[in-house]
Amino acid sequence: MYLFILKRILQSIPVLLGVSLLTFIMVRSAPGGPFDQDRNVPPEVIKHLNEHYHLNDPLWKQYLDYLWSLLHGDFGPSFKFQSHTVNDLIAAGFPPTMELAFYATLFALIFGLIAGITASLKPNSLQDYVPMSTAMIGICMPSFVLGPLLLLIFGIWLQWLPVAGWGQIDGDKILPSVTLGAAYAAYIARISRGGMLEILSQDYIRTARAKGLSTARIVFVHALRGGITPVISFLGPAIAGLLAGSFVVETIFQIPGLGRFYVQAAFNRDYTMIMGCTIFFAFLIVIFNLLADVLLVLLNPKLRQEVSGGR
Repeated sequence: MYLFILKRILQSIPVLLGVSLLTFIMVRSAPGGPFDQDRNVPPEVIKHLNEHYHLNDPLWKQYLDYLWSLLHGDFGPSFKFQSHTVNDLIAAGFPPTMELAFYATLFALIFGLIAGITASLKPNSLQDYVPMSTAMIGICMPSFVLGPLLLLIFGIWLQWLPVAGWGQIDGDKILPSVTLGAAYAAYIARISRGGMLEILSQDYIRTARAKGLSTARIVFVHALRGGITPVISFLGPAIAGLLAGSFVVETIFQIPGLGRFYVQAAFNRDYTMIMGCTIFFAFLIVIFNLLADVLLVLLNPKLRQEVSGGR
């Protein structure tokens, strides 16, 4: 297992290097610069700023210098918030983003598994069609449509929940979490339904039914572990997607998370902030994918044997 984890970590290094290089090229290829503002700035000031931040150096040298700083855990200074470093902004914005992703994941898992398991117990019946049709609606409706719709219904018309903020008013975390997690709940519902249908058709499940075991015992003791295996493999990229997809939700509900800093950095051409956020999110994607793979190996005896045999 340790060798498996080490191999995955080594494989992630060129991935992160590729992400950093592509992001650097795309950011520097965009027209304009970080100090191009609406107000008139004297050319001497812009020249001094470019020299101060080494933006006049050759691009290859700028990239290598950035990698060297990155190896020391330094994402560099922010060009927009000049009194803060990118590390400071990530440290300030990441906790709300992570908390939002956590609640959205809980919502997606709870409602997705309930819908998928319920549908798998009576396939091709009303008990199957209703949750799967609802899941299809969740997949087809993007967050920038669902968010304002929930905000309009529950925040303005019914006035049950706050329409903005994070942690200031009771209930202000519900609508953003549901908005972000709805699509993933729909995916988990369909994936868990397929996994449970495959397991429930196995011989040992039929034997358990013949012995007179209750449906609850068959589902939760014998079938659930194998049935949710596809969900576990989906969780890694799903959590990463929840973190990256929070940009729109944070903007809609005015959440002071990392997504808003990222969006502002794109508009302000804040090179270091864009680079830092992109690499940070890429690192998180690698970590969550690794955790999902490890958990999948621990739950699947066949994969565990393959990993042990490859040592």
